Amino acid sequence: MTFGSILLVLIIGAIAGWLAGLMVSGFGFGLVGNIVVGIVGAVVASLIFPAIGLGFGGGIFASIVHATIGAVILLFLIKLVKRV
Repeated sequence: MTFGSILLVLIIGAIAGWLAGLMVSGFGFGLVGNIVVGIVGAVVASLIFPAIGLGFGGGIFASIVHATIGAVILLFLIKLVKRV
């Protein structure tokens, strides 16, 4: 990975984590935590979506949507676990 691609992953992860934090009842982890949640959410989504036949195309916008949905799923699961 080049520096540019790593930077792009971090930016997309930050945006996705921030959006997911807004969507899940204000549940977020700050800037660094949101970046991590966004990146992990993208990985979760990349495992789940092809298995159920969903695809969003290519490009940065599709990557942000993909990562955000995965991050929302991840935050929802974290919220459920913390509740127990």
